[in-house]
Amino acid sequence: MDHLHAYWRMEYIEAPRLPEGANPFAELPKLGNDAEALIVHRSPLSYLMLNRYPYNPGHLLAIPFRAATDLTELTAAERADLMDEIILGKEALKAAVNPHAFNVGFNLGSAAGGSIPHLHAHIVPRWNGDTNFMPVIGKTRVLPQSLEAMYARLKTCADNLSPSAR
Repeated sequence: MDHLHAYWRMEYIEAPRLPEGANPFAELPKLGNDAEALIVHRSPLSYLMLNRYPYNPGHLLAIPFRAATDLTELTAAERADLMDEIILGKEALKAAVNPHAFNVGFNLGSAAGGSIPHLHAHIVPRWNGDTNFMPVIGKTRVLPQSLEAMYARLKTCADNLSPSAR
């Protein structure tokens, strides 16, 4: 019998659950440590962060600073800024990990899978053949690189691609 060791999963399993009404997407930017918060890039109205519990390696989230639960609640400037962050995230992933494709989307509402009531877009890199038996049968995802190493790769790429770096 083969064994899969995913020691990092215990941190997730044992992590305290957020108290009712807590909003990590509002709190993380206030930490003062973007590496600890996994924030890859900040723009004036939104930010890009590495998903702490990713579907695939490099799974990013684009999040407006101002708490909103639906796209209709954003101002025109916030919508434009958020879209720019989504595009920057996609381009940073292209440069860092060279995926074959992307899933980009929003889960609007709890019935759609929105587990945190703060609007955020998912930017998930995809590779040909990346869906195998593990998530289907084993209910396990295999991530080939640590969050810290992926953060460093994406941060460098995002910094180099950001309009402020040009």
